[in-house]
Amino acid sequence: MTWRAGWTRPIRFLWIDGDHTYRGSKGDIDLFRPHLVPGAIVALHDVLHTFEGPVRVFAEDLLGSEQFGPRACADRSGWAQYRPRDGGSGRDERLALRRRVARLIPFVRGDRKPTGLRKLRFKLLRGLVPHAAPNAAAWVRAVS
Repeated sequence: MTWRAGWTRPIRFLWIDGDHTYRGSKGDIDLFRPHLVPGAIVALHDVLHTFEGPVRVFAEDLLGSEQFGPRACADRSGWAQYRPRDGGSGRDERLALRRRVARLIPFVRGDRKPTGLRKLRFKLLRGLVPHAAPNAAAWVRAVS
């Protein structure tokens, strides 16, 4: 963890996949966010898995921020584009995705794995989060 504290370079693509706890994922985004350049893509792996960290950071710090514009989930990952000047555009769509993603948080809080009926409910709610494979041309248009 100490090597990250000395980071000074600008970041255009940040992939967060490692410590899936809330503390670890939140620490990563908080540490590297000041180094994001406008237009940077931030992606978190396992947003739609049963780990608290990625889903909370994606919902609260990216989808809950006016500094992030285009966003989506693909498979189990979530991404958003850092747009500090115009991230508020598309606000309704961003907040709609946030509401759907945030419904998963109670099922994994404290890194508890859902079991039994809770697991079925988690899977149902996860299925309501749009997470199809992205259309490459549409993605390029969205982040250009």
